[in-house]
Amino acid sequence: MSTAHISSNIEDIAPTVIMPGDPLRAKYIADNFLEDAILVNEVRGMLAFTGTYKGKKITVMASGMGIPSMGIYSYELYNLYNVENIIRIGTCGSYTESLKLRDIVLVDSSYSESSYDEITTGENFPVLKASFVLNQKIREVAKRNNIELTIGRTHCSEAFYKKNVSADKYFYEHECIAVEMEAFALFQNANIANKQAACILTVSDSLITGEETTSEERQNSFVEMIKLALETASSL
Repeated sequence: MSTAHISSNIEDIAPTVIMPGDPLRAKYIADNFLEDAILVNEVRGMLAFTGTYKGKKITVMASGMGIPSMGIYSYELYNLYNVENIIRIGTCGSYTESLKLRDIVLVDSSYSESSYDEITTGENFPVLKASFVLNQKIREVAKRNNIELTIGRTHCSEAFYKKNVSADKYFYEHECIAVEMEAFALFQNANIANKQAACILTVSDSLITGEETTSEERQNSFVEMIKLALETASSL
């Protein structure tokens, strides 16, 4: 079986998928953390690898950037590849001074101005929640491994470059502590398919202080977040 976007057979994809945005981050995880990892997709350069972590079969697959790309890949994984759990891992920009570079955020809900919800269901849900059960498991794993989490709502933006829009607007009006670009579509597709979705983010830059990490750091570091996702996936 294959789709226009994924060339894998159903048995190539594990029930739990860890989903970074960057294909090279997916490769980094497969190379450094998975055993017997096999490349199972490279259509459009959207790399996916399946291997084992602590004996558990896990797939790591890139989503690409933005709501439309995440919408395509998470839909196909849930509905055509029998995936039960997707854990997005990625980076975010902080909307508050209390969130520092490399802090880890567990998203409990996602606010967006996107019309993705209306397009897919005909209804408007400006705030979508992550899966409670999956988030609870992540919190338990973080506690066991002494990983500190900040839990809160994030803004899922459709535009990376924006003019005349301040972080304060989203922080005070919508209670968003950070911004990213994919969680809203993931949570919507999980809700429609009655599947599980979570999003773990590492703060890569601050919209308050102007601090930022390099592109190389974003691709090859953030190990604590990666290990949290893998430990969670291996326990499901």
